[in-house]
Amino acid sequence: MCKRKLIISFVVLGLLSLGAMAPALLNPSGAQAALAPETFADLAQKASPAVVNISTEKKMKTDKTHERMREFFGQKPGQPSPFGQDDPFREFFEKFFGDIPKSFKSRSLGSGFIIDAGGLIITNNHVVEGSDKIKVKLDGGREYEATIKGRDPKTDLALIQITNPPKDLPFLALGNSDSVRVGDWVLAVGNPFGLSHTVTQGIISAKGRVIGAGPYDNFLQTDASINPGNSGGPLLNLKGEVVGINTAILASGQGIGFATPSNIAKSVIPQLREKGKVTRGMIGVQVQNVTPELAKSFGMSEPKGALVAEVNPDTPAAKAGIQREDIIIEFNGHPIHEMNELPRMVAETAPGTQATVKVLRQGKEKTFKLNITELKDERPAKAAGGGEEDHSPLGLKVKDLDSNLAQRLQLKESKGVVVMQVESGSAAADAGFRPGDLIEEINGQKVASVKDYLKTVTQLKKGTVARFYIKRQGKNLYLTVEIPQS
Repeated sequence: MCKRKLIISFVVLGLLSLGAMAPALLNPSGAQAALAPETFADLAQKASPAVVNISTEKKMKTDKTHERMREFFGQKPGQPSPFGQDDPFREFFEKFFGDIPKSFKSRSLGSGFIIDAGGLIITNNHVVEGSDKIKVKLDGGREYEATIKGRDPKTDLALIQITNPPKDLPFLALGNSDSVRVGDWVLAVGNPFGLSHTVTQGIISAKGRVIGAGPYDNFLQTDASINPGNSGGPLLNLKGEVVGINTAILASGQGIGFATPSNIAKSVIPQLREKGKVTRGMIGVQVQNVTPELAKSFGMSEPKGALVAEVNPDTPAAKAGIQREDIIIEFNGHPIHEMNELPRMVAETAPGTQATVKVLRQGKEKTFKLNITELKDERPAKAAGGGEEDHSPLGLKVKDLDSNLAQRLQLKESKGVVVMQVESGSAAADAGFRPGDLIEEINGQKVASVKDYLKTVTQLKKGTVARFYIKRQGKNLYLTVEIPQS
């Protein structure tokens, strides 16, 4: 069956970010849900003084098009023009566009809210990242300069500090976002399009949304009216507690906004306050979702957990004995229902501590003890392809890995089969294959050459599901292919 992937396009609420998020009605007692209030005026009046308008200024270099033109005609960057003061390229651009400045100032707007009486403010990282100057405007019009206290790009959160703040500033408390329920009322306060202290209301539409914003996606979805400029503003429950930080909107729709849960903010704020960055835990595995097809191939009754696609050498997982094809179903006593839950749990575990991991291996449960180490930033290699192609079934054109391909793909492997082309509408396309993928195994059997590949593929039974183990941009993962009936 042809499977189509839904690609969610979202807009980060930065520079003029989105703010109004749906009001959600929390029942603190856990009893019968409260009715919608007749008015949100009291809550808005209480919360607004702690919400700030953030304006940033950044010095940007001018795109020197005339210099690029000189480079096009062979002049190296920094090399004096052979025409001296009579440079025809400069004369051309100045004639039509005037004197081009070397730099200009870029300005943007966003929102934030005060979290202590000393003037500490939480906002989105994309609102203040790269800023040379930050100003915050309080309710009532008072304006102050601020500096960045700490940033965390992975959660898109940042702390800024008001310089020489006034005494006894109003502030908002962070609530428990885990207790928020779908359908709860929420109130959003922010500065859409620079319109200071705009208040909107709505409900929590969904929890745990993954929108591709980062490795730890876990957004609250809301239906409140949201517009650019609200980024970093608070999403409040009816008790006046912040349960989310407004972050993004769906680019192609209306009434769909996303907020970072307050509990994520709680986990990073102490580190941002103390050292300006966030230290995260790491166990050294690459994981992927267990799809229904993968679950079937592993003999599981239902898809769950995080499938280990690769174990990095000399890491906690490798030292503990975790292996490729293990399915992690529990971390420190917490069940893993979906793959994206594991990276968040591991990241929130302090380096130097011990964690317990439960896996499924060939249908049997096994438990391991791991010593968590610190996560270091990595940059994946870029994929490329080329050379002669060999036609193969399933809609793939493949080629033996050679030294040239290995160099272009930045691969350490010397054997394998490289995908050169994926036929549109084929079984391989439905499975998610891409040019540049390196096929290493099929159903657990090593594939060292196109000959091995063709032999294995031709033996696959029609109507079954085959499990491919591949490498893509430096990372290993599994893909499942439904073998066509004809």
